[in-house]
Amino acid sequence: MTAEYKVHGDVAVITMNNPPVNGLGYATRVGITQGLEQAGSDPAVKAVVITGAGKAFSGGADIKEFGTSKAGAEPNLLSVISAIENSTKPVVAAVHSVAMGGGLELALGCHYRIAAPGANIALPEVKLGLIPGAGGTQRLPRVLGVEVALNMIVSGEPVKSEMLAQLPGQKLFDRMAASPESLLEEALAYARSVADARPLPLVRNLPSKHPMGDAYFQFARNMVKGMSKNLPAPEKCVDAVESSTRKKFDDGMVYEREVFTNLMLTPESRALRHLFMAERAASKIPDVPEDTPQREIKTVGVIGAGTMGGGITMNFLNAGIPVTILEMKQEALDRGIATIRKNYESQVKKGKLKQDKYEQRMALLKTTLDYADLKDADLVIEAVFEEMGVKQKVFETLDGLMKPGAILASNTSTLDVNKIASFTKRPQDVVGLHFFSPANVMKLLEVVRGARTGKDVMATVMSVAKKIKKTAVVSGVCDGFIGNRMIEQYSRQAGFLLDEGATPQQVDRAIEKFGFAMGPFRMGDLAGNDIGWAIRKRRSQERPNMMYSRTADKLCELGRFGQKTGAGWYDYQEGKRDAIPAKLVEDMIVAHRKELGIEPRKISDEEIVQRLVFSLVNEAAHILEEGIAARASDIDMVYITGYGFPFHRGGPMLYADQVGLFNVVQAMKRFQRNPRDDAKFWEPAPLLARLAAEGKTFN
Repeated sequence: MTAEYKVHGDVAVITMNNPPVNGLGYATRVGITQGLEQAGSDPAVKAVVITGAGKAFSGGADIKEFGTSKAGAEPNLLSVISAIENSTKPVVAAVHSVAMGGGLELALGCHYRIAAPGANIALPEVKLGLIPGAGGTQRLPRVLGVEVALNMIVSGEPVKSEMLAQLPGQKLFDRMAASPESLLEEALAYARSVADARPLPLVRNLPSKHPMGDAYFQFARNMVKGMSKNLPAPEKCVDAVESSTRKKFDDGMVYEREVFTNLMLTPESRALRHLFMAERAASKIPDVPEDTPQREIKTVGVIGAGTMGGGITMNFLNAGIPVTILEMKQEALDRGIATIRKNYESQVKKGKLKQDKYEQRMALLKTTLDYADLKDADLVIEAVFEEMGVKQKVFETLDGLMKPGAILASNTSTLDVNKIASFTKRPQDVVGLHFFSPANVMKLLEVVRGARTGKDVMATVMSVAKKIKKTAVVSGVCDGFIGNRMIEQYSRQAGFLLDEGATPQQVDRAIEKFGFAMGPFRMGDLAGNDIGWAIRKRRSQERPNMMYSRTADKLCELGRFGQKTGAGWYDYQEGKRDAIPAKLVEDMIVAHRKELGIEPRKISDEEIVQRLVFSLVNEAAHILEEGIAARASDIDMVYITGYGFPFHRGGPMLYADQVGLFNVVQAMKRFQRNPRDDAKFWEPAPLLARLAAEGKTFN
């Protein structure tokens, strides 16, 4: 049963029991309404308490039913709330742990509410590109006031029950329980105390108004517009809450539902809902059961105190896990620790971190110049120079030193993890953990599964990723894994566009207008153009037939490596990150075109976006077909969390689905006819061609 009915003397208790968060799925909704009917027809029952089993009151909609016929089947949530409101016996919501989305809306439909301290209260629908759809925008302003309610609805962030209970004039909670443990007993007592109250109070009958009306909502709209670029839902939240102050309750409900339904059909909401599901799917590995035994990770070793090593270390310190960091020279070690301190001190200065927390984190950090000090670590991660010979020395040393069962991880961004594992006698313990720079900020972690990586190792590192607040995506072994293998094609297209007539700033401007955080040339300057140069040199030996524009190499030959040298595709002023168009670079590109005998042509922003984005899509289709990625949504997560792909478009694969794979293939066929481009690359990947022909999608 997903909603249990039990009578405690003269009070019936309906307990939602649909783990993990008591989602309001069809069976739960039926159970609640049946419980209400049973209580209503039992003369011995004087009142009803609704609560949730386990670690939630209710987290709202049941994500297992997203997109199915059950999601809106009667009784839908609106009907359940109506049944509660129309109950002839008082209904008390006993709220604890989590009351979010539909769960909070359900509680708002009850006649009374008692809450345990520590409960997270939220209407997070805006994070799915929606507004609350079961009365949240109409009822919450009536119990918390317009401003508090609008802030909660627009942000979608949870607020603790005790904080809300302290607000002057709040009517959300009629009573606060002493503790979560005493909640049910206190709810039963409270239900008995209101058993004879008539008429039964309804939130819908309370007023919703703001003393400054028009001015406040215009101010709110302006604020939201500036903060919610490309996302329509936040502004619609303002409209819906405003309607609670201007319309009768029932008319406001009709308006809320109309807005909710319209938003559900927008590509932005589809993208956000897709990413919500994709993040959950990414944590699951098809052949690694959830109950796979995990290794204990109590201590971590990090080899290398450079930019990556320091950032990786901070992730574990933040999670309360002790780290020993190793360097070869004291000077490098001191420099790395100074950077970690500087990062933390910056957070303290900005009020994002308390001084005592900073000190606690630094107390977890040990430093060493001796490999022997790592021997007892449960997990060791190397973050040394990206060259196979260097990696070999590190892993051979670790193999002879580390205790049995220790996990040996490489932070390599492109190199063969199977080859790295072959340097040890314990390949089952070796895994790739590719952090993205800056490692203490970027959410993405590519978990690279070697051919012999143990299932328990995979289960362990996926769990560790969650502890250090990373979005982990599993990749198979190939050159560049998922993200960097795809970005190579994107970068190649950017180079060809320069050869054909575009400028770096035009390419960057077009793709940034599409929604990328940064265009390919600004990104190159930030990461360091010499990194791509080194990869191209290696690739030219491994794949001599691969076509590249020579402009990026010419740039590096001039010593223009990007922001770190004060000059790259753009010029930079000391201490600033503003990208200033460089005449020298323009002249270099023009001279290069003349060498190649290319007459520059006018290139549209649409062509720039299509060539860059569809190059990602085509390479990703190969990656899927080869089994390097388990699912298309994993690729979307990589690009959203690691490469600045526009959030509101849901990732390259969902974007291709929304454009239509037939249209993607047609565009690629046009690019094949371009004499300056790589016609072979633009041959649609077999998977893409097949899905397009069958009218199907990646997701």
